[in-house]
Amino acid sequence: MKTKLIAPSLLSADFGNLQRDIEMLNNSQADWFHIDVMDGRFVPNISFGFPVMKTVQQHAKKFVDVHLMIVEPDKYVDEFINHGADLISIHYEACTHLHRTIHHIQSRGVKAGVVLNPSTPVLMLEDIIADVDLVLLMSVNPGFGGQKFIENTYKKIAETKDLILSNNSTALIEIDGGVNLENASKLFEAGADVLVAGNAVFSAESPERTIELLKI
Repeated sequence: MKTKLIAPSLLSADFGNLQRDIEMLNNSQADWFHIDVMDGRFVPNISFGFPVMKTVQQHAKKFVDVHLMIVEPDKYVDEFINHGADLISIHYEACTHLHRTIHHIQSRGVKAGVVLNPSTPVLMLEDIIADVDLVLLMSVNPGFGGQKFIENTYKKIAETKDLILSNNSTALIEIDGGVNLENASKLFEAGADVLVAGNAVFSAESPERTIELLKI
């Protein structure tokens, strides 16, 4: 059966009631927690770091998917693993020694993903696709929530799927940015396995029901 995983992004949660929102996701049909870490250098915004990760580690009962939008991610992956990350995804554009960093993450017993910005072509993954557990395609320019979905993402999903199949890779395809009830089923049909949803979930009248609908 086709994988249909929903990973709500805590970037859109209510930080005054973070434990409450984490418990809501624990009790929902959400599959993963998506943690967006921004440093104000790789992207023009700062989100959060280890104190928030500690709260997630204490209360989250599901898979923790960490997306590092930071420069020199290799310096910090061990600390994120120590704070409960089950998967760490790093940007192709931010990591000089991508192969080494991916394998270091995996050597710690954690899954490793690679992320592409909207303007980075899929063909750049040709020499790393067999090594990664996940490819995260940004469907907005990283740095801020609530942006409009970039339609070229569908083409990139098809190209990523072809690259995965031609290299006998088992990597999942994750989409992050502008995911909502209007495009979720189309993204799954196109070949996505995991959808990150922030505003679509946390600004909904019923976040739990929205998570259910995103999977249909």
